[in-house]
Amino acid sequence: MFATPLRQPSSASGGGPAVSMDGQETPFQYEITDHGYGKDAVKVLHVSRKGPVHTIQEFEVGTHLKLYSKKDYYQGNNSDIVATDSQKNTVYLLAKKYGIESPEKFALLLGQHFLNKYSHVEEAHIHVETYPWQRVCQEETKAVTSQSQVGQVGQGGCNNFSSIDNRSLHNHAFIFTPTALHYCDVVIRRKDPKQTVISGIKGLRVLKTTQSSFVNFVNDEFRSLPDQYDRIFSTVVECSWEYSDTQTVNFSRAWQVVKNIILRNFAGDPQVGVSSPSVQHTLYLSEKQVLDVIPQVSVISMTMPNKHYFNFDTKPFQQIVPGDNNEVFIPVDKPHGTIYAQLARKNLSHL
Repeated sequence: MFATPLRQPSSASGGGPAVSMDGQETPFQYEITDHGYGKDAVKVLHVSRKGPVHTIQEFEVGTHLKLYSKKDYYQGNNSDIVATDSQKNTVYLLAKKYGIESPEKFALLLGQHFLNKYSHVEEAHIHVETYPWQRVCQEETKAVTSQSQVGQVGQGGCNNFSSIDNRSLHNHAFIFTPTALHYCDVVIRRKDPKQTVISGIKGLRVLKTTQSSFVNFVNDEFRSLPDQYDRIFSTVVECSWEYSDTQTVNFSRAWQVVKNIILRNFAGDPQVGVSSPSVQHTLYLSEKQVLDVIPQVSVISMTMPNKHYFNFDTKPFQQIVPGDNNEVFIPVDKPHGTIYAQLARKNLSHL
């Protein structure tokens, strides 16, 4: 269900003779089964200036095109190639002409442009990654004039940018807050009326210090891990989802909703938390709630690597630090467990 950079062509598109270097047709000995080219990592910053309030979007954009012809490969004939430099220029010119609202809408705009402009382009695949800029909070820019104010810094709600009134946010100053990366992939094919739009979250690293367990798993001669009744649970969430309806969805809002659902199922209520019997169960509850809440999402995939924090054994050091240790842990990035699942609506084939 999730798009690869370019769809594998059907067998019908590969039949017939090949053309040799001297221009003579020869029977196929080998066949190009997938092809395409493009420009990657095109960095663009767009500033929307509406009076004193400015809004910014910074993207890294990749544009990949698949042409009907393969003569550039077989014959070295470049007459159909839209240069990757021209693709790069298109990113900047369309951003100037139409502005940027969201990564998904900009990717749709780019993909449709390439198909409308060039009749020999069969497929356009656009990948966009968003740089996580947030407005500076007004409280963070206030001058500290007394010792008592030093202790108040960071005590308010300003670090939670989504919960403060817009009037407390700076009009034109921003801070880079890489909590999670918003990305999208859009694939538009000339012979397929359905636009494939996939949005995703990368790099959402979370940790909780209790209410996570892992018990009653397979107990055989290969097992060394004891039952974990209360452990540190940490992961770096990667999640992507595909839309069945791209006309009625607010892409930016939907992305924020998915992120909030993941955090809510991981952390629970701020005061009491939520119990997690396994990473698998927490992952499933998040995916299920996304499908419950956002009807335009047809399928969602999520990966949660288990970032381990092992208890440091203080038993040999009782003379230095007597008692048990539940405060000092050793972070271990590798090896790590990886848990993933894809959840789809049962009537997906009818969407």
